[in-house]
Amino acid sequence: MSDAPTNVTLRDLGRMARSGAKFSCLTCYDATTARWLERAGVEVLLVGDTAAEMVLGYPSTVHAPLDFMVALTAGVKRGAPSRVVMADMPFMSYQADEAEAIRNAGRFMTEGNADCVKIEADRSFAPLVEKMSRAGVPVVAHVGSRPQQAKMKGGYVSTGRTAESALRVLHDAAALEAAGACMILVEACPAEVAQMVVERATVPVIGCGAGTACHGQVVVLNDMLGTTQWQPAFARPLAQVGAEIERAARLWRERVRDGQLGEHPYAIAPDELARLQQMAGVER
Repeated sequence: MSDAPTNVTLRDLGRMARSGAKFSCLTCYDATTARWLERAGVEVLLVGDTAAEMVLGYPSTVHAPLDFMVALTAGVKRGAPSRVVMADMPFMSYQADEAEAIRNAGRFMTEGNADCVKIEADRSFAPLVEKMSRAGVPVVAHVGSRPQQAKMKGGYVSTGRTAESALRVLHDAAALEAAGACMILVEACPAEVAQMVVERATVPVIGCGAGTACHGQVVVLNDMLGTTQWQPAFARPLAQVGAEIERAARLWRERVRDGQLGEHPYAIAPDELARLQQMAGVER
């Protein structure tokens, strides 16, 4: 039986952070999985743009379509209505135009029934965060390593490993919180840097490969379940579901090949079968 609250809200996450209690977060992309994560007591489900990789098979997160992400968010919320569902705003859904960004965020709130949206941002996005917050959209500011900018850096890289880059992370987090961000997510930073973010913040801080000081922790569900080909060092598998899927699929293939499907559950009465054969002109 889960010890998590029966219903989790953003206010609950704030209370947990202030009291020193930790909360968990996992990515989720469908209603069925969401139901199981809800039963497990996971407090926050992130409908991540990693769906581009995990669901659609693309090589990076920039390929997540907006309509697709809105639909996934709605499905996850239907599957886990008592959890905080955080929607990832995909690449180019908020960067080009502030008015468009607010409208797109509104779609996640109305069509997707999200509890908050997440954007990858630095301090230059503070005016947008302020406008989105003023419009009634709770915004999670994703600082540190930002996967949507991976192509600019030649791949996924950590950040905050020099004093200068670490200071940028601190300034970004502070500016975005001041603009109205309801939470901060720090990705791929040294633990010491994330701890400084936590110490200075008045909102919950979620870590993604950022050490244990953060109030919440998130990893990609597929990494945790062992269904991906490669996992980041901070997201080691806790299960080997991929191997179990392969084992079950091999067993199914063997049973299909050998005709060992078990007793068939649907039967037709002998008199109805006789009538059918007569109607179909089948010789007995």
